[in-house]
Amino acid sequence: MGDRIALHGLSGRGRHGVYDHERVDGQEFIVDLVLSLDTRAAAASDDLSATVDYGALAAGVVAVIEGEPVNLIETLAQRIAERCLAEPAVDTVEVTVHKPQAPIAVPFDDVSVTITRSRA
Repeated sequence: MGDRIALHGLSGRGRHGVYDHERVDGQEFIVDLVLSLDTRAAAASDDLSATVDYGALAAGVVAVIEGEPVNLIETLAQRIAERCLAEPAVDTVEVTVHKPQAPIAVPFDDVSVTITRSRA
């Protein structure tokens, strides 16, 4: 699996969902990422350009959350994975999208979808 960089709890307000009220009112979505990459070159050179600028990546992920609405959090997770894999250093990414305010009629803490995507 290689080296990992993890970002937990990235959040943004999105308008994703199948119901009209979700598109109109929006809600918070929370994303966790685990990036797999080889960090040896970055460690040897101490150069940010040899790894992932996780601050810039985090801003890009939040832009996806707050961007074009989709029906399913599975689709949102895929778009986030594609954004992460656009980083040349990232080999594999695990994306978890949490929708803690999902329209579920019984008490619950969270609903989430986790996907893993690779360049190959």
